[in-house]
Amino acid sequence: MGFWFTLAHAARAFFWLALITLLALQIFGPRDNTQAKRTAMLEQFQGERKSRVIALIHRQEARSILGVDVANHIDIEDSEAVLRAIRLTPIEQPIDLILHTPGGLVLAAEQIGKALVEHKGKITVFVPHYAMSGGTLIALAADEIVMDPNAVLGPVDPQIAGVPAASILKVMETKKPEDIDDQTVMMADIAAKARVQVAASLTDILLKHLPQEKAAELAKALSEGRWTHDFPITVQLAAQFGLPVTTKMPRIVYDLMDLYPQSTTQRPSVIYIPMKGAEKSDSTTQPGSVKPAGTPVK
Repeated sequence: MGFWFTLAHAARAFFWLALITLLALQIFGPRDNTQAKRTAMLEQFQGERKSRVIALIHRQEARSILGVDVANHIDIEDSEAVLRAIRLTPIEQPIDLILHTPGGLVLAAEQIGKALVEHKGKITVFVPHYAMSGGTLIALAADEIVMDPNAVLGPVDPQIAGVPAASILKVMETKKPEDIDDQTVMMADIAAKARVQVAASLTDILLKHLPQEKAAELAKALSEGRWTHDFPITVQLAAQFGLPVTTKMPRIVYDLMDLYPQSTTQRPSVIYIPMKGAEKSDSTTQPGSVKPAGTPVK
């Protein structure tokens, strides 16, 4: 009994010692100054551009909660924050939006897009890697879309419970009414409404760049489910759509993206050794603007 009592006492002491050590490391250990670096870089970019710079970046942070990474997307909190930033910006001051997102809630994206369209100052959206779905809807509200030569946008067709609205409606076309369950019928009703609503919202935004007929035509193409939801709209294709696309991406945008690392809980799948001097070169030496060809959507 004396042995087990001593062992239990030692285990209890070890537990409290470990807990105190962890708390001390949290309080006195090295601080994560990533957010301070982000703020400083945004302030630098804002000073250089004489604009309001807003970053809407959805990536996995290097530090997860209990080892679990939570996927980020555009939500109502994002729209509230962006709308607040726009509201606090003088009406004639340019706004630069750094955008990296897989998409998210249609309502939130539409709120942001509408606010950008109504702002009087020039709107520039920077897409260093991708802005899909709702991110594309927001990008379309810009006076200039600056994309990395390999960056992509995507279709804005609505998804109902994770299923493309167009695919749900396809079921209604191919099956007999008596063979379709009530749940599918209800989803099809929602899908039809969602496509109309998204197309109308896109048309209003695209009127900033295109005449009524072409705006409605492009809005339909992007929202009707013509392509898969992850179809890549490249710089060249965006230019053919008549969008104001350029590829003059400032180096500082890439540097800012480096401060939003993906999770490092697993072995990285891509490794390379940076070349001396090459990483510091300004990417504005890449090919300049891509002139919109104005090719109609087919």
